[in-house]
Amino acid sequence: MRSWHFLLVPAGALVAATMAWAATSPRATTAAAATAPAAPASASVRAAVSSPVPGQVVVSGTVPDEATRQAVLARAREVFGVDRVVDQLGVGNLVAPPNWTGYLQKIISADLKQVSHGQISISGNVVELKGEVGNEAQRQQIVSEMSTKLNTTYTVRNGLRVAAAGQEQIDLALASRTIEFEPGNSSLTPAGRQSLELLAPLLQRMAGRSFEITGHTDGLGSRSQNIALSAARADAVKLYLVGRGIGAERIATSGAGPDRPLAGNDSADGRARNRRIELRAVQ
Repeated sequence: MRSWHFLLVPAGALVAATMAWAATSPRATTAAAATAPAAPASASVRAAVSSPVPGQVVVSGTVPDEATRQAVLARAREVFGVDRVVDQLGVGNLVAPPNWTGYLQKIISADLKQVSHGQISISGNVVELKGEVGNEAQRQQIVSEMSTKLNTTYTVRNGLRVAAAGQEQIDLALASRTIEFEPGNSSLTPAGRQSLELLAPLLQRMAGRSFEITGHTDGLGSRSQNIALSAARADAVKLYLVGRGIGAERIATSGAGPDRPLAGNDSADGRARNRRIELRAVQ
């Protein structure tokens, strides 16, 4: 069962809506944070925010008024079920484009259930959809149908990609495991090494596949330090896997730092969700 996240946040003078969702277990989290000084919390117009548990639909962010808030929640509950929707949505003094609420309700549709590891953002009149689908025809169809629901002032950017074979197995392997690091550095803990020890045989069997490893941190501390820490942690995971027989040429690494959060950084739970390693199989 896929999890979902809808985020609505301000974007300049306009409102922007963002929502993200994932397959049942899209990522492994890292248990240790950077120990840099805390920075003030701020709203972010990004799609990947809170990491819902499997089956949850988290709706969060800010909308212009209570009527819009209730309309968005009602649509999410209609599409995904009342019991699955988690309300984290607020109201702020924002200005929305004409009929913004109506278009948002149209975008929240059952079509999105075909996308995993997904995110969709609306900033002004620009809609960007990312995630993975089963084939190229599905990739084109989802965006085409979304475009027909919007008027001509909206632009839909298709960031969907066809999922590589084997990603589901990786997700399942990481479902209940944490790739854990020592606080503030890139040293794997014994538990982190054990998680990779169990993952390595699966990757070895995926002959011909390459992998992307991305490190992420929470929003505490300086961005530059967090970018460096996340990259170092991704490199540490690669180094360990290379030592277990995965060719170095098959693994690309990067560090996103705090730039792609899965949750707000104003709670310990949110920060823990943001500290993670993502491992993706690529064609």
